[in-house]
Amino acid sequence: MRHLPLGALPALITAALLCGGLPATALAVDPGGTQAPSSAQAGGTQYGVPVRVQARPVVSRLSVPRTATAGAPPRVSFRLEEAGVGTVAARVTVTDLSTRRQLASVALGWVRTRRTITVSWPSGLTLAPGSYQVSVVAHDHHGGTLLRLAHSSGVATLTVAAPPPPPPSVAPAPAPVPAPAPEPGVPTPAQSAAAGAAFPVAGPHNFGGPENRFGAPRGTHTHQGQDVLTAEGTPDVAPMAGTISWTSYQASGAGYYAVEHTEAGFDFMFAHCQAGSLAVSAGQAVTAGQQLCRAGQTGDATTPHLHFEMWVGGWQAAGGHPIDPLPYLEAWDHTGPSPF
Repeated sequence: MRHLPLGALPALITAALLCGGLPATALAVDPGGTQAPSSAQAGGTQYGVPVRVQARPVVSRLSVPRTATAGAPPRVSFRLEEAGVGTVAARVTVTDLSTRRQLASVALGWVRTRRTITVSWPSGLTLAPGSYQVSVVAHDHHGGTLLRLAHSSGVATLTVAAPPPPPPSVAPAPAPVPAPAPEPGVPTPAQSAAAGAAFPVAGPHNFGGPENRFGAPRGTHTHQGQDVLTAEGTPDVAPMAGTISWTSYQASGAGYYAVEHTEAGFDFMFAHCQAGSLAVSAGQAVTAGQQLCRAGQTGDATTPHLHFEMWVGGWQAAGGHPIDPLPYLEAWDHTGPSPF
């Protein structure tokens, strides 16, 4: 065998490398004649080795209202995504931000990806006014946990407000007062008004208060008529045609008064007439609207007014009785009560 000079060996190795005769992992030879390892090899993509990144579930949509009213939690829904994965395990938690205490943790089990999931809250769960955090937690079959990204973190804030105050209670409208049952044989208020009945006070007037009503207490008896308050001297007139059956004076009660009988079945009594104003006498026929006297305050009266009574069956007669005149007065009063 032919031996090469020692000094020719480095040149031969170099030529071999340039011609591709030696692999890239060939050892270098130091000038001293000993083999030395090449520089340390680095792994990864530098040598063409692919790096596998484990897929993880992501929340692609989380729907939580920004505000809600205290009480049952609002509707919450979400959607999970993971490439090549059909189901992931999901859970939704609700945390009170003021106390950092978790109020609810709802396990939804294995849910389908790429589908909208709506949370079913536990029965009886309520939220008081305050701020809360709603968070989705998930993992896949390989233990990969939810990847929380800046634009899809799976976390939302919910502000719960107190319910609005209830509207003020409104008192129910009083039930309408039923019309009085018609007396047998006499016209109703509407019928008498249609027949042309006149209001018994020919001037401004009003009906006073409860103490002026029919049936108001009067010591040992009750008020048998309706007071029509008016100015001193206002004419008192006959509501219907009829005959004057009585005129007199009662110092401790009615003062100067007159009583009229009508063919319609009513007897009318007009009390507290102004002294010297009686313009009719017993047995005299009168027409509707004819003046009988003027309003005053004679007898037991403290202010000018007409005390007006309506009787069926005869005034102060056996079997006769008074009725409430107010429904008739209101039917006859075309101008309406007014201040005077």
